[in-house]
Amino acid sequence: MVQYTFPQNPEISITVSGKDSAKARENAMAQLIEMIEEGEVPSDLADGFGPQQFIEIKEPGTLVVGSEDALNQAVQILSGLATLKLKAQESREEALEIREKIDILFTDEIISEEELLELKDGFKILKNYAQANLRYRAAREQASTARQVIDEALKSPDPESPPEPEATSTTSKTTSKKK
Repeated sequence: MVQYTFPQNPEISITVSGKDSAKARENAMAQLIEMIEEGEVPSDLADGFGPQQFIEIKEPGTLVVGSEDALNQAVQILSGLATLKLKAQESREEALEIREKIDILFTDEIISEEELLELKDGFKILKNYAQANLRYRAAREQASTARQVIDEALKSPDPESPPEPEATSTTSKTTSKKK
């Protein structure tokens, strides 16, 4: 299995069987076109976008701490996580409002055709939020390795450098005078 993303939407990953190859990229392209047609991906990709522009996503577990490639990949992973979190947050409130309206389907209340159409339109928003939330939660688990790579890269190379300051609490003594 190989995963791809693309610069215009790095939070979206497309998984195809096999290893990275021209055929795998063509299959990923077919999946991307299907996602665009279904409205899951904005159709604002630049003209001439082709399979060769996909970026292969390596498993976070394959990051080699200390390498520049690992650092770049870690930053990309964390950037994707931030984008996914933002997308999930943006649609959460609206999705929860739609979720509340679903309960009316399970009652004997009569609903108008307009309310029903509004509810049906809301299902797409609900689906998009649920997908974004699931992607965010999965990416958050995978991003822990990326965070470790960043933390390791930020450590001071000088063993004699002073340790990082820890949060210390100061206590004040109070004395009471007896009268």
